[in-house]
Amino acid sequence: MHIINARLRNREGLHELHLENGLIANIARQTEAPSLGPEDLDAGGNLVVPPFVEPHIHLDATLTAGEPRWNMSGTLFEGIECWGERKATITQEDTSTRAKKTIQALAAHGIQHVRTHVDVTDPELTALKAMLEVREQSRHLIDMQIVAFPQEGIESYRNGRELMEEAIRMGADVVGGIPHFEYTRDQGVSSVKFLMDLAERTGCLVDVHCDETDDPHSRFLEVLAEEARSRDMGARVTASHTTAMGSYDNAYCAKLFRLLGHSGISFVSCPTESIHLQGRFDTFPKRRGVTRVNELLEAGMNVCFGQDSIVDPWYPLGNGNILRVLEAGLHICHMLGYRNLQSALDLVTDNSAKAMALGERYGLEPGRPANLLILSADSDYEVIRSQGLPLYSIRNGEVLMKRQMPVVEFAQQPG
Repeated sequence: MHIINARLRNREGLHELHLENGLIANIARQTEAPSLGPEDLDAGGNLVVPPFVEPHIHLDATLTAGEPRWNMSGTLFEGIECWGERKATITQEDTSTRAKKTIQALAAHGIQHVRTHVDVTDPELTALKAMLEVREQSRHLIDMQIVAFPQEGIESYRNGRELMEEAIRMGADVVGGIPHFEYTRDQGVSSVKFLMDLAERTGCLVDVHCDETDDPHSRFLEVLAEEARSRDMGARVTASHTTAMGSYDNAYCAKLFRLLGHSGISFVSCPTESIHLQGRFDTFPKRRGVTRVNELLEAGMNVCFGQDSIVDPWYPLGNGNILRVLEAGLHICHMLGYRNLQSALDLVTDNSAKAMALGERYGLEPGRPANLLILSADSDYEVIRSQGLPLYSIRNGEVLMKRQMPVVEFAQQPG
């Protein structure tokens, strides 16, 4: 397959991509209008990019909002309570059906790599068993990483450590955590040390729900970062949410950023969910409840955006469109300046791939998998402004999905 008239990010002119045997065989600057074969695609001057990446979602909880009740306060903690009630009724079939439906929505919006957190604070590990099967059954659509996520704590939940270890033995790819939800600070610190030991011993990646609170005294990020630095594991570690950073004073952040830079860890922000869940204990002014995204980027750290939830106890909306989250996040984080807009797609492509340690399995380079999107816009700016959804999603050199854009026709003006 050839793709002609492709515009590539950070490259001048139009390009032609040659895909062969599921790989990118060649990328060349177009010097003349090439002929179009029956299996070829014309990008029409639009952007061709690697697939969108979803670095943080909860597929085991998707499509459960209002079951058995709605989160009326809109807080993280009531969401956890609601999920605890729903979790008591889940089956493998129920979890699988909901997850597959959401995966189709993600794939329809150009996402081909997904990291899903799966609640393992369940003696039966029902959701994990389901998601391990879904991971295999969905390989034609996405590549999935599964996080062993202790929603109700590692130390605070009965046999939490044993359940985490069993989840990794069963095939989870990533070790998770939630230190700010443990009963005490000492338990939170202990949980971080345990999960880092587990990841180091098994060779797994790490992705921790860290300081997802407005409490400026929640400072487990420094613990996680130092564990990553001292073990030389930063490239394998992600801190998700870190919303308390938005409430830290600048003097503490100045010290913290030095450690974060040395640690080499990545960050995921889920801006639409954070602005919904956080600030709930404020009157006015109300906090935005997001981490310091722009400041982290300017300090040279790796940051990406995720959707977090789709129609679940924590967030009642969502449709799988990561561009929706990107646009909202740029607003929420005061990142609509010229430079931010020129590189915004990094937050849902390259940066996310780095957080997931995809390496040479990702990117538009010869020899890498022929996984890519043809978008319906010609620049980062125009993709965001127009919400330029993918026209084509190519996976392993074959068309996975194509989209017909709607046509609007106005009635003729009378007279």
